[in-house]
Amino acid sequence: MTPECADPEVGVQLRIMHSGVHGSYTARATRSGTHTRDDGAALLTLSRVELSLQRLRMLRELHRRGTVTAAASAMHYTASAVSQQLAQLERDVGAKLFERLGRRVQLTDLGMVLAEHAEEILSSVERATLALEEAQQSVSVRLTAGVWASVASGLLPSALTALAAEHPGIQVRTRELAPEDTAGAVREGALDFSFVIDYSSYTMPWDSALSRAEIAVERLHAAVPTGALPSATVALPELAEHPWILAGPRSHFGRAVRIACQRSGFEPTINHEVGEQTTALAMVAAGLGVTLVSDLGLSLCPPGVDVVALTEPVMRTVSIAYRTKDARRTSLQLVIEAVRAAAAAKGLGAQTSTPTVM
Repeated sequence: MTPECADPEVGVQLRIMHSGVHGSYTARATRSGTHTRDDGAALLTLSRVELSLQRLRMLRELHRRGTVTAAASAMHYTASAVSQQLAQLERDVGAKLFERLGRRVQLTDLGMVLAEHAEEILSSVERATLALEEAQQSVSVRLTAGVWASVASGLLPSALTALAAEHPGIQVRTRELAPEDTAGAVREGALDFSFVIDYSSYTMPWDSALSRAEIAVERLHAAVPTGALPSATVALPELAEHPWILAGPRSHFGRAVRIACQRSGFEPTINHEVGEQTTALAMVAAGLGVTLVSDLGLSLCPPGVDVVALTEPVMRTVSIAYRTKDARRTSLQLVIEAVRAAAAAKGLGAQTSTPTVM
C-alpha cells in the first residue's frame, strides 16, 4: 500500500495491494467496475481514485460499531450526513461496500478490504502529522478536547487565553461530553485529549491505551439553601436529614457522592435526580434540597446558595487523558502546561506533574 500523492485534508491517492490475491486493487476517479476472475471470484478493477480521509474515518467507525447511528454519534454527525458520505464513498470506489441487514449495516468483502486499509491509512496520517509537528520550528496545529461544564467555565477561559498569547498556532476546539464518556472518545480517536475525574470515594477505571496528566485537585463542598445551616462547616452525616439533588448513579459524580454518603453511614434521600450541575444548584437556590459542588463549580452557584465546607472533605483529581502514543506531541504538552498554570493560579495545582498510564 503506497500513497502516490496526498493532501491530508483532501484525500489520498492510493494503490492497495491485497496480499494473497493475484492482482491489485487500484483506486482512481475513472472507474471500470468489477469483473469475474477465472475462478468465479469478483475482482474489483479500478484505476486511481482519491479517497477522502473523512469518509475513511466514517467507514472505520461503521466497521467498529455496526450501525450508521452509532458511527454518527461517535463522530458527532447526524446519521443522514454519515449515510450520504458513505454513499459517496461507494461512488468514489465504484463498488458495493455495504449491505443492510435489518437495522445494522454489514461490510461486503470489498468493504472489509477497504476498512482494514483505512485503519492503516489513518494511523499513517497520525504518524505523519506528529512527525511534521516535531520538525516544525513553531507549532501550528488544531486539537479537539472533551470538556464538561465546570472545567469549561472554571479552567479553560484563562488557559486558552494564555495559550493563544504564547502559542497562537495552537487552536483548541472543545466538545462538551459527560465526564464518563470523554476517555472513550479519546481512545477511539474522536478527541485528541479530554478532561477526566477521579474521586477519593470512587476512582475511574483506567485504560492501558491512554495516559493522563494530573491538572488540579479539588474539594467538594455542601451547597445548601441560604440559611439552611447555622455553621460554616458541616459533617456529611449531618446532611442525611435533608432531601438531596443529585446526578444519577451511572454518572461518576452521582456514584462518587452516593458512595461517600454510604461510607458516612447513610443513604441520601434523592428527591431530584438531575445531570446538570447548574440545574442542581438552581434547585438548591429554590430550597428544594442540598447537593455537593466542587471548587471549579463554585462559579456556577446562583444567589440563594450557601457553600459550606465539609469537615471531612471529599476530594477529586482532574486530569487530562490522551493516547499514550501521542505523549511526544509538543502541542499537547503545551496545552497541559497552560491548563496546569490556570489551575495553579486558582490554588488548585496538582501535587504531581508526572504523566501516568491509565
